[in-house]
Amino acid sequence: MTVLDEAPGEPTDARGRVAELHEIRAQAIAGPSEKATEAQHAKGKLTSRERIELLLDPGSFNEVEQLRRHRASGFGLEAKKPYTDGVVTGWGTVEGRTVFVYAHDFRIFGGALGEAHATKIHKIMDMAIAAGAPLVSLNDGAGARIQEGVSALAGYGGIFQRNTKASGVIPQISVMLGPCAGGAAYSPALTDFVFMVRETSQMFITGPDVVKAVTGEEITQNGLGGADVHAETSGVAHFAYDDEETCIAEVRYLLSMLPQNNRENPPRVEPSDPVDRRSDVLLDLVPADGNRPYDMAKVIEEIVDDGDYLEVHERWARNIICALGRLDGQVVGIVANQPQTLAGVLDIEASEKAARFVQMCDAFNIPIITLLDVPGFLPGVDQEHGGIIRHGAKLLYAYCNATVPRISLILRKAYGGAYIVMDSQSIGADLTYAWPTNEIAVMGAEGAANVIFRRQIAEAEDPEAMRVRMVKEYKAELMHPYYAAERGLVDDVIDPADTRSVLIRSLAMLHTKHADLPSRKHGNPPQ
Repeated sequence: MTVLDEAPGEPTDARGRVAELHEIRAQAIAGPSEKATEAQHAKGKLTSRERIELLLDPGSFNEVEQLRRHRASGFGLEAKKPYTDGVVTGWGTVEGRTVFVYAHDFRIFGGALGEAHATKIHKIMDMAIAAGAPLVSLNDGAGARIQEGVSALAGYGGIFQRNTKASGVIPQISVMLGPCAGGAAYSPALTDFVFMVRETSQMFITGPDVVKAVTGEEITQNGLGGADVHAETSGVAHFAYDDEETCIAEVRYLLSMLPQNNRENPPRVEPSDPVDRRSDVLLDLVPADGNRPYDMAKVIEEIVDDGDYLEVHERWARNIICALGRLDGQVVGIVANQPQTLAGVLDIEASEKAARFVQMCDAFNIPIITLLDVPGFLPGVDQEHGGIIRHGAKLLYAYCNATVPRISLILRKAYGGAYIVMDSQSIGADLTYAWPTNEIAVMGAEGAANVIFRRQIAEAEDPEAMRVRMVKEYKAELMHPYYAAERGLVDDVIDPADTRSVLIRSLAMLHTKHADLPSRKHGNPPQ
């Protein structure tokens, strides 16, 4: 068609074409309608672009395939071909570092995934892997676009395959800001971190209606797969917040503590907290009596820079703490038993939580600090039948397989197999320290004395007095604070007040550590 033959109203010069482009872009950015935007806000939810604005540095977003439309037909789809096809994709920066992002637009087809929608996500995931930069998904979609049939399902397969390919290569963060049901829930499960917002986000494989039809159980969507359920009970969500603004702000904070990819170290910041700051409060914070509980979180707060750290899975498996913090400006991963909950024992959930965290730290070059106060594994029929052997082995495998700098510190109890599993020197810890309050042993003195001196206690005129005497003798012989150090199982017994400076000096020495694993396709960790 020549210029003279063009339809009335169609641009005839470059300026007209550019004006038309701006109109189309404005339409794509505005979304389907003001009514749809109001409906989104009425649910207490932001739009996809509002979320991206919160996540990325101002003015840094570069959109990819903004004008993409689906090409499906049938069921009225040919009459509805909105720009973006219900997902906004692109890249920008967080604190000046590149981050890739895709955000479902619930206003378009309910954020449901179709062929074009999936292709856009595949492309941005491929770009993130190629560029070696984190990927954040802002999820608010109704699953597969039923009108497009199996093409939509195949789109999920492509996402899962890329999630797996990117695992341990770039940080992947899933932010759940709406419903996520069926197979779609497996993508967040494959990523490194999952954030959820209370009341507005849910994740489940089968919804309440299906559950009721099959089992007769009645339950709400939030009761089945809400943020609190996954943050406290299932462990699917690492973080849960009351609103989207706080949630996305915490995603930015997490990104500030992660490297761009597995070939880089996490970003270091210039610390304001003195390296040689003594923490005399630690002398009173941790009771010498091993039967008295205390809050390990306060110990961590005393040690890290400015008392600032980010706890991962804070409300799940509370008998162990996993956190990211900084020592002299360098990011470290901290794994610590929590004596306030179940006396800090290891159980199935604690083992899984810590194992995944250790693997994440190792994948992204984050040194691991392990703080021990562990009386053993939790005994019980439920634990044994639930596979505590298999699950406990996950933590053992994760530590043994980790090549990042590893430092362990024994505060009080370190008993039996749990002591070995919690990054003991025998499984490869680079440095092992202990406080003078340490009790490193096969088991507690009372239990050990009852086994070793069973006959003497039974034959004594006063069995209880004999038992007390034998317990005291066992402690003096095998459980004094310097027993392990004398045998080279601990590198040094340190003043608790010097813990921070000792850890920082040790990390500085280990900064150039290089360790190779045997050549293999991959390990076969316990599942």
